[in-house]
Amino acid sequence: MRNFYTVCRHCHAKHPFEQPILTCPTCGGGWLDAGYDYPYDAKTAVSPQPSWLNKLTERGTTIWRYRELLPLRDDDHIISLGEGWTPLIRAHNLGLMLGHNNIYIKDERQGPTGSFKDRQASIAISAMKEAGIKEAVVASTGNVAIAYSAYGARAGIKMWVFVTSSVPADKMREVALYGSEVIKVAGTYDQCKKVAADFAANKGIFLDQGIKGIAAKEAMKTMSYEIAEQLGNIAAGADPSTPNGHRHPWQAPDWYLQAVSGGLGPVGVMKGFKEMHDMGLIDKLPKMACFQSAGCAPMATSFHKGLAIAENVDDPITDITTLATGVPGEAYVALRELLLQHGGTIDAIEDTDAFKAMQIAARMDGISVEPATAVTFAGLIKLIREGTIQPHETIVLNCSGHTFPVEKHIVGEQYARDMILEGIAEHDSHGRPEGLLTALEDIDDRVQRIAILEDNPDASRLIRRILQAQGEFLIDEANNGLDGLKMIKQDTPNLLILDLMMPGMDGFGIVKEMKKDPKLRDVPIIVITAKELSPFEQAELNGKIKALLQKGSFLDSELLSDIKQALPGS
Repeated sequence: MRNFYTVCRHCHAKHPFEQPILTCPTCGGGWLDAGYDYPYDAKTAVSPQPSWLNKLTERGTTIWRYRELLPLRDDDHIISLGEGWTPLIRAHNLGLMLGHNNIYIKDERQGPTGSFKDRQASIAISAMKEAGIKEAVVASTGNVAIAYSAYGARAGIKMWVFVTSSVPADKMREVALYGSEVIKVAGTYDQCKKVAADFAANKGIFLDQGIKGIAAKEAMKTMSYEIAEQLGNIAAGADPSTPNGHRHPWQAPDWYLQAVSGGLGPVGVMKGFKEMHDMGLIDKLPKMACFQSAGCAPMATSFHKGLAIAENVDDPITDITTLATGVPGEAYVALRELLLQHGGTIDAIEDTDAFKAMQIAARMDGISVEPATAVTFAGLIKLIREGTIQPHETIVLNCSGHTFPVEKHIVGEQYARDMILEGIAEHDSHGRPEGLLTALEDIDDRVQRIAILEDNPDASRLIRRILQAQGEFLIDEANNGLDGLKMIKQDTPNLLILDLMMPGMDGFGIVKEMKKDPKLRDVPIIVITAKELSPFEQAELNGKIKALLQKGSFLDSELLSDIKQALPGS
């Protein structure tokens, strides 16, 4: 049996926790946090007693490994489906593209219901069970509804779930599958929350408070504990998928990035980093970057105006409905305080940039993400290109959930090619059977040959991946200038992508030799280089190449745009 207490954000009064409450008993304030008498202080403990820190290596990989710092008195009430300890994945190809080697993705898609809201559901539903709550009301734009319904079913708690009519029907069906009562509200998310609160008050049913409630923020902080353990492993050269415990010093990133609607995630995550810093487990707190959809960005707009209180957005206009909270209220105040204290920003991202980033993440690093996470990827790209995030800094990005099948407008309707196997096929207009071989021949007719001369295998692989993700190209590669020249003389490409710094013969020599060869002199050349060109070198290439891109500062769309313009017949 453990004890913890509540702390009011407004009057700072502390009260022993007995059951979930909606307001502070002292001042009536509606924002409560959990407080703990930290069981371990690395700064002052000369000979620490056995504690949760020393026991971590013996514990499982769920959020409940940090149970001494979570708001539940008795472990018998824990409701868990295996949430937590999600992978921390290096974004290798995206890092190459952007010139940043230390971009990490906290892959919350791996949760039991596919989003980071599983953490919140586990603690919130466990607290409800401990308090003897049999029914509860929650408002949601999708992920919370699914997570609470799954965990509620496991706990035997009936959920009344209020969702906006913009939530995809497939998500509503999943909520109903768990046995929750689904109430669809034809209005904004803020209106949906008001309807849910009124319903709970009228029926005398417990209302989940979201960001103002203790459970939600405490759940989100478990991400920061995991990140610190995992980065500590990486810094020590150990496997980040293996729990660190206290084998290696823990480490905070330089930046934590996340898209926000109500602001819950970053507030909770930063609370966790602060706790670790207070205990001496990490030596710094990260800067934070939060992102909103430009069609509903009250916090981003207000932050850049320097406002202490957010201006509301009455009519959100965005396809990313999970971020469409137009009335952030006190969440903005809390986030702004954190940003002013520790550094960072809240920026607005256009939907089109988010959907473009969704494709980049999938095609570059095999990460298929929900639109809210795509906003975070787009924000990452924005801050790197602006120079706000520096190349040496370590970045952790919250991949909050998986993409959803109904997001078909991302790839369009024509995302597959029909192919009829031989033996059951009809004949085409030339009398050929429209089978596998014919289909492949038709594809081959449209293929253009592209040569890549690049001595860095990682860079060559990245360029190849960009091309493969776009369409059908026949790609030749060489990592030595002399070998590359021999290759393109033997098989003339329609386009050459060229690095300037290579062994054997550098890119300048390749260009010179190609211009002397009648077969090669008209082949368009795109140069991708890390080299800062002198005026003399720029003059040497002037008029001989189609485009010049700097390594680590271009996106796939820029390369493809230059390729499209350079290829014959485009």
